[in-house]
Amino acid sequence: MESAFDRWFARVNAVLLVAVALICLFPFYYVFVVSFASPWEVRQGGLLLFPKEWTLDAYRYLFSTDAFVRAAGISAFLAIVGTVCSLLITSMLSYGLSRKRLKGRRTLLLLILVTTLFNPGIIPGYLVVRDLGMINSVWSLIVPVLTSGWYVLLMKGFFDSIPAGLEEAALIDGCNDMSVWYRIILPLSLPSLAAFGLFFAVAYWNTFFTAVLYINKPDKWPLQILLQNLLIDSSTSLGAMSDSALQNIPSQTKKMAAIIVSTVPILLVYPFLQKHFAKGAMVGSVKE
Repeated sequence: MESAFDRWFARVNAVLLVAVALICLFPFYYVFVVSFASPWEVRQGGLLLFPKEWTLDAYRYLFSTDAFVRAAGISAFLAIVGTVCSLLITSMLSYGLSRKRLKGRRTLLLLILVTTLFNPGIIPGYLVVRDLGMINSVWSLIVPVLTSGWYVLLMKGFFDSIPAGLEEAALIDGCNDMSVWYRIILPLSLPSLAAFGLFFAVAYWNTFFTAVLYINKPDKWPLQILLQNLLIDSSTSLGAMSDSALQNIPSQTKKMAAIIVSTVPILLVYPFLQKHFAKGAMVGSVKE
């Protein structure tokens, strides 16, 4: 029987959690509102909670500039191509390490474990990328972070939970290792692939530090670098505009619209992967 104290405690907790949620959501709401507010309301200053006039001028401005469209395309390329490449490499490596018949398996696992404990540092990484001729190349933002030792170990734990009898049956039927990986393992690993795919996609979309190190040409900046320059210096040029009337938009409105555009794509992807997220992240991480 629930006591009066338990009911009171639950209500207080609910009120506190709602208050904390509103505090956390308010910055996102404010950025959203300002990005759609009319220029004259933004210029008035003060706290803008609900604009009297909604407009898409800031978004029209962003998508009419060469630099923003190009940066958004580069970030989209990183998120899509980088995620696919990372999932392929991580799943293939994890599957191979999960098979006990692999020669040198313990040595490889030890080497991968070392990479999770020790980081070579910025300078060795830059020298490797430079010697590979990838400076100012979009591939310099993908190849050095193609996989993670921690993700490999987690996905290996997921593959360890798949019964070995399925693989043995496929081998008896004439499949080779690649066929087993493609036809048997991957279809059974969709929850894990969805979870790790989201991790990779968010990391590639938010690429910032590696772009600062390896990309020196403004025309090859991803979206996060362009956004950072736009937030620091409102005079940052975004290139030619198709509508000269949009030049009078306040810089604050442009910044807020750029933040929304750089945030929304990941927010839209997450709901489609949510049902696989918890299962994919936890399966294989705990042994029964």
